[in-house]
Amino acid sequence: MWPYLISKARAGGLDAIDTYVFWNLHEPQQGQYDFSGRKDLVKFIKEVHAQGLYVCLRIGPFIESEWTYGGLPFWLHDVPGIVFRSDNEPFKYHMERYAKMIVKMLKAEKLYASQGGPIILSQIENEYKNVEAAFHEKGPPYVKWAAKMAVGLQTGVPWVMCKQDDAPDPVINACNGLRCGETFSGPNSPRKPAIWTENWTTVYQVYGKETRSRFAEDIAFHTALFIAKGGSFVNYYMYHGGTNFGRTAAEYVPTSYYDQAPIDEYGMLRQPKHGHMKELHASIKLCRKPLLSSKWTNFSLGHLQEAFVFERNSHECAAFLVNHDGRSNATTVHFKGLSYKLPPKSISILPDCKTVAFNTAQVSTQYGTRLATRRQKFDSIEQWKEYKEYIPSFDKSSFRANMLLEHMNTTKDSSDYLWYTFRFHQNSSNAHSVLTVNSLGHNLHAFVNGEFIGSAHGSHDNKSFTLQRSLPLKRGTNDVSLLSVMTGLPDGGAYLERRVAGLRRVTIQRQHELHDFTTYLWGYRVRIYNFIETMQALKLTGVVMQAHLNHSHGTRLFLTHL
Repeated sequence: MWPYLISKARAGGLDAIDTYVFWNLHEPQQGQYDFSGRKDLVKFIKEVHAQGLYVCLRIGPFIESEWTYGGLPFWLHDVPGIVFRSDNEPFKYHMERYAKMIVKMLKAEKLYASQGGPIILSQIENEYKNVEAAFHEKGPPYVKWAAKMAVGLQTGVPWVMCKQDDAPDPVINACNGLRCGETFSGPNSPRKPAIWTENWTTVYQVYGKETRSRFAEDIAFHTALFIAKGGSFVNYYMYHGGTNFGRTAAEYVPTSYYDQAPIDEYGMLRQPKHGHMKELHASIKLCRKPLLSSKWTNFSLGHLQEAFVFERNSHECAAFLVNHDGRSNATTVHFKGLSYKLPPKSISILPDCKTVAFNTAQVSTQYGTRLATRRQKFDSIEQWKEYKEYIPSFDKSSFRANMLLEHMNTTKDSSDYLWYTFRFHQNSSNAHSVLTVNSLGHNLHAFVNGEFIGSAHGSHDNKSFTLQRSLPLKRGTNDVSLLSVMTGLPDGGAYLERRVAGLRRVTIQRQHELHDFTTYLWGYRVRIYNFIETMQALKLTGVVMQAHLNHSHGTRLFLTHL
């Protein structure tokens, strides 16, 4: 899909494609690199170049981006003495080693603009200012080290740090957000351009929250305002969001990512966003000569109205007439002897300082609709086979410990699923008992003696939760099996390597006695749901996985022949 998607971006008036470099995709195990298939970074960059576009490469290697573990490979977690994203020698060693490897690979293919290639900009780190204070005296030295390390790689193109107002020279400080034309304090040196690395086209979705979007008029207004104030680079985040396949999405982030972007999840145009932004880009490019050859002047046109003018001579003049008032009706302003009616909260672009080529609030693109049509129905019992997985008991566990183990450190990111099991003796039957489980993430399914008794889950804003259920106990030995499920790893914040998940405390209230099993003998089993391996093991062909995890009858894998 790369050529198809890149061509749609180009048709929308874009000049460059931004992409992250995903460390945990490219080095899933230490020293084992993977650039195959959709991970082929070089092939992607060459495809962008083939279509006449530039590339802005966000190496990170920490990227956040609602991506599992913020793009860091989980094996870093087990490096002795490591503290992520700080003035910490183990982390700096691996970060530099990875960055050098990526740059060396791209240099070998002559992909930097200094070599005639398409890469015109690179990014090191990502929104570090958000967490820098948490690292105290270890924060500022890390920023300086990261900048020096990146520049030392000698790519021949500039480096940027987003949301890092004190980015050391010559690294460019950049803005991320919804309204950088209003919020950005500007470059921290007169030798640096004004750059907007993330102009958010919508709000990414999380489980349990309503879908929120951003209107095309608002995106256009703030983009035009940034350019009017001397901005020279605007990157849309995201222009095409797509799908987070497999287990790549961060905690509580669904697979659908930025479906409300100008190019939607399925690669179709999201209208009117795509069309409105295309018209904006075309009108800005009509102002190219005065934008590049003169400095802007700014003056008032009214209480909440102003003009930004780029004028070199009588033949090269462009103006942006801004109406900040979003509450009243259209406002008439006077500019260079002519009258202009500005709709509320809008910017009119005049490539010749006379004629309005575009107004951000006036959308001419038709609203698009997206229809889903059922193409095939699987309603025949002959098309289905069911494979039921047993609920593991304590004696079927893979390993044991006299404590509740932390989920992520136990699974090592090999699976989202971890079974916690324990066994205890009940002297009487039908005694009223209540199981209480405190967990930090993210979902929990409880079984007693192989029977499902209930589920609970946390949320994006509050990971911790409690499951409390009555226990159907029998006289004699009882097996409790608790399936802890994570919906992706965390993606950001300070001290990411210290995050914990999974069960924290387990108790059973029996009549007037509270029994705490937190430091009891527990059995564990890591469940690796690898459907490709499952299919190969079953020696099935032409099979597509349809659904799994039927909570009311245990864990099942459903397959269908097509």
